[in-house]
Amino acid sequence: MNAWERFFWLWEVLFAITFAATTALVLFEEGTTTDKTIAVLCIAGVGVAYLVRGRHLIKGPDYEYTPWLFVGILMALLTGATFASTTSSFILFFACPVLYMTLPTRTASILTTIAVLLGPVSSIARGGLDQPALRILLPMTAILIIFSLLAGRYTTGIIEQSKGRAALIEQLEASQAEVARLSREAGTAAERERMAREIHDTLAQGFTSIVTLTQAIESEMDTDPKAARRHLELAARTARENLAEARAMVAAEVPSALAAASLEEALRRQVERLTEEAGIDAEIQVESPLPALPMATEVVLLRGAQEALSNIRKHSRATRVTLRLSVVDGRVRLGVTDDGTGFDPAEPSGGFGLRGMRTRADQVGGRVRLESGPGAGTTLELEVPA
Repeated sequence: MNAWERFFWLWEVLFAITFAATTALVLFEEGTTTDKTIAVLCIAGVGVAYLVRGRHLIKGPDYEYTPWLFVGILMALLTGATFASTTSSFILFFACPVLYMTLPTRTASILTTIAVLLGPVSSIARGGLDQPALRILLPMTAILIIFSLLAGRYTTGIIEQSKGRAALIEQLEASQAEVARLSREAGTAAERERMAREIHDTLAQGFTSIVTLTQAIESEMDTDPKAARRHLELAARTARENLAEARAMVAAEVPSALAAASLEEALRRQVERLTEEAGIDAEIQVESPLPALPMATEVVLLRGAQEALSNIRKHSRATRVTLRLSVVDGRVRLGVTDDGTGFDPAEPSGGFGLRGMRTRADQVGGRVRLESGPGAGTTLELEVPA
């Protein structure tokens, strides 16, 4: 609701006061009963025309057409009232603003001037003005016309400004609603991406390990029961760890590997698991004591190591893997090197892992560097601020 609509009741009060005052002045002036009756009926007609149509035109939306029927009736009633009783011209305090509220400014200005001139013309037509009175009436009429035009233009400007502000507020509210919708969608997309990274780096890799171990167990049950039992224990342990990761993910808690151990211990456990599950000769080298790191940074390093070791297990055919952890120039560097088949980093892989690793690193101000080549092994370095 704009300011004009909020304070429209003040305009209704002005209408009531002007209507009642003009009627009273006409009834109590000197004149014939016939003239008074005609004037009062015309004033009443102005009130009815306003209540039936004018009020709706003022409060309602803008129209593409000019309401000539209403304006014609209003001008006819004003003419009848003024010619019956010059005192009726007091109703112009109400009628002139109505003209500006319902018509284009230029048209309203012309009709307002005509309405103001009705009083002097009526007096001259009646022959009730002598020369001195005429000299006073003409300047007063000119002043009244100028005042009416200025007041009308001011009123029109206020209403247009109020409607413009209302339209601007509506646009602003619509924009705010759109921003809120886009923010919700962006938040939903970001949360989906986060969950995708978490599932890929934890549950998906765990299930892959379980499938691999199960396949090994099937081939070893008859030929090597001892190895099958060992792989069965590894599969059960991996399933329990996956369950713990799933619970931590649902509760948005710290990864289970970091909840029960330090970052170095968690990385050492990942290296040991690679050896246990894939039979790859893997080692971890910690070249310097690690500073205290934010949990978010430790999660990035842990997930980066898990992704690198998972890719080695699935794709590299490596026989030896080295994981190095060091502090260089105020940054923690995680390096994972294997002697596998390697690949061409320029070729699109279509996978989610490396992209997710880079996204995680960007979130903490880190970076990822990858070096590889067909038959030359692979080296992945992940650096994050210490």
